[in-house]
Amino acid sequence: MYRLLVLTLFVVVLAGCSISVDGSKYQQTTPPLSLEAFFVGEVKAWGIVQNRSGDVVQRFTVNIKGSMDGDTLVLDESFDYEVGEGPMQRTWRITPTGNGSYEGRAGDILGVATGTSYGNAFNFQYEMDLPVDDTTYQVAFDDWFWAMGDGTLMNRSYVKKFGLVMAEVTIFMQQQ
Repeated sequence: MYRLLVLTLFVVVLAGCSISVDGSKYQQTTPPLSLEAFFVGEVKAWGIVQNRSGDVVQRFTVNIKGSMDGDTLVLDESFDYEVGEGPMQRTWRITPTGNGSYEGRAGDILGVATGTSYGNAFNFQYEMDLPVDDTTYQVAFDDWFWAMGDGTLMNRSYVKKFGLVMAEVTIFMQQQ
């Protein structure tokens, strides 16, 4: 009985360390978010990464140049870090697959990213090998975007390992 109680408590504590956003809550929320309309052109972004303790371990800016290649949205991202280090460049190729769903690919992303549009929100999920110091960790990103209006977008990413949130990324984006 004691072991069952300890195991139940452990599972409850671990579940509390995970975050799950319900996209359907944003289906009727405005302003509507169109990835293609927002990202085609130039976008400037400012962001931070916080570890599990809430400490800021990265602070960065991103210059994004978006274009269309047929029905594929191409995002060329250039990063500049004020705190920490990370990738200097990434190119996303994001293609609609129907019914508000998308697939995305980038050189440092493992496999195919999957995306779903929900009114003024967009969720992107993918895995990557994330270098940290002298080690690389395979992590999952649960990436959420919310349209704010006036050419602005907020992004909140939950970086997970074994289903637990290990870090959080907050990014503010503005069309230029």
